[in-house]
Amino acid sequence: MSLRLSTVILPVDRWHEGGRAKWQRAEELGFHAAYTYDHLSWRTFRDGPWFGALPTLTAAATATDRLRLGTLVTSPNFRHPVTLAKELISLDDISGGRVTLGIGAGGNGFDATALGQESWTPKERADRFGEFVPLLDRLLTEGAVSQKGDFYTAEEARNIPGCVQRPRLPFVVAATGPHGLRLAARYGQAWVTTGDPKLYEEGTPEQSVEALRGQVEKLGKACAESGRDVAELDKILLTGFTPDRGRPLESVDAFVDFAGRHQELGFTEIVIHWPIAGSDFAADHAVFERIVTESLKQLG
Repeated sequence: MSLRLSTVILPVDRWHEGGRAKWQRAEELGFHAAYTYDHLSWRTFRDGPWFGALPTLTAAATATDRLRLGTLVTSPNFRHPVTLAKELISLDDISGGRVTLGIGAGGNGFDATALGQESWTPKERADRFGEFVPLLDRLLTEGAVSQKGDFYTAEEARNIPGCVQRPRLPFVVAATGPHGLRLAARYGQAWVTTGDPKLYEEGTPEQSVEALRGQVEKLGKACAESGRDVAELDKILLTGFTPDRGRPLESVDAFVDFAGRHQELGFTEIVIHWPIAGSDFAADHAVFERIVTESLKQLG
């Protein structure tokens, strides 16, 4: 399968002051998809502008025609499956069936306590995620759903007419542990990873490649246990969180080398951040655009 190149556009610009232009330019450049983070605020951007993911994607859907749109990723931290399903069905309709849902268990960031709750333990996050994904799957594929769980309940929740994409819009499941990988194997149309976070500060690119190789192998085992061919799942690498950091965006050659090494591991889609000056995602925009338009020709 040919490698796909996608981007993440962080929701930091007012729509009429540069926001719309980025999404439209992403389509013009030929990206496969443009994603955004689904957070209430995030890391160093906490005290600056940060807009909602689903309204941003809805606006992007009306400003583009071909570009796939999605979240990387949505989590249960401040979402409920019933309300999320209704919004996703609406967004899928507005976009003409161009929406992909990236979904993960969430973490201990600002989202975890913004609604006044205590931050969940890793086990509780995993347990919630294990209930959230199957219920969301039902809500997006069935016209009426009732289910009472330990964490989430739906009572005659109606979702007619359902998604434009059938049987539902695709899930991209973020996972590295056994529980999440089982969910990816059962419910995912794709799997996404950022690599091994323990290697970000002190690790090497070579160690990162080996860690990612191990993750891909574990995904294969989870799929085998679920009776599914791992080749059915796209494998997505969200860049910027490996020891390589921003080096792959320094030149076309640097990116081709980086992407090629990860394509050999089985990754089918590489996601790069739209440059933001003065941040961890700063990059030369002219080089960024050359990477988008030139690198895939070399990678095949």
